[in-house]
Amino acid sequence: MVHRVARTLWSLAALVPAALMVVGLSGCSLKHQTGNVVEGKELFVAKCGACHTMAHAGTTGTVGPNLDYAFAQDRKNSFSSGMIQGLVDFQIEYPNTQGVMPPMLYHGQQAEDVAAYVARVAGEPGQDTGALANAGAVSGTTAADGKSVFTGPGGCGSCHTLAAAGTTGTVGPDLDTRLKSDCALPASMKIRGATLTACITKAITDPYAYIPTGYSSGVMPPNFATRLKPTEITALVNFLSSAAK
Repeated sequence: MVHRVARTLWSLAALVPAALMVVGLSGCSLKHQTGNVVEGKELFVAKCGACHTMAHAGTTGTVGPNLDYAFAQDRKNSFSSGMIQGLVDFQIEYPNTQGVMPPMLYHGQQAEDVAAYVARVAGEPGQDTGALANAGAVSGTTAADGKSVFTGPGGCGSCHTLAAAGTTGTVGPDLDTRLKSDCALPASMKIRGATLTACITKAITDPYAYIPTGYSSGVMPPNFATRLKPTEITALVNFLSSAAK
């Protein structure tokens, strides 16, 4: 149900009968005619891709609506990129309260950059080229590289608090207070392994094998094992192992 509601709200076609809303969104797109799409892609991958599928960004999140699907019909209906940009900007500021998207993941120019990137590529065939193709890439396996994965391609900071990464997400467990202690629980050790690195690796690649108390399945993306490169997973585990208190 949440997915159906979210998918509807991410479609301009669904908002057409609400004339005032469309006018408002169009006006929003006129406030900032330009956005940095390279920055927008990096920001999208960092906090949006964990939950949304969008082919150009290489993201396959399933918690929120598939943005390629959501905007494909809008493009067929000849909605302008400016209108799509306005809608995305609006949704970032006022997300569906029945879903799990946190409010104000970005604001101001950052929100506009994300909206500009989504408006350019969502529902469009092909792939990013040039500077866009390399935006947000992480290649090393050090803890420092892992921090870049955490705040970048992994999009972990949008849901988790972690002081070492400067993130304050509240959708998932607070990693400062719960990562090490949860991994030390007998039930967790039985399923996710006895070592901290084994536990973290399992939590990333098979998040619902063991669910921390107070949380349920269906929120953390289950596809990091295929969505992230093996080197990115290694880097992320190295970072979280070093950051765990």
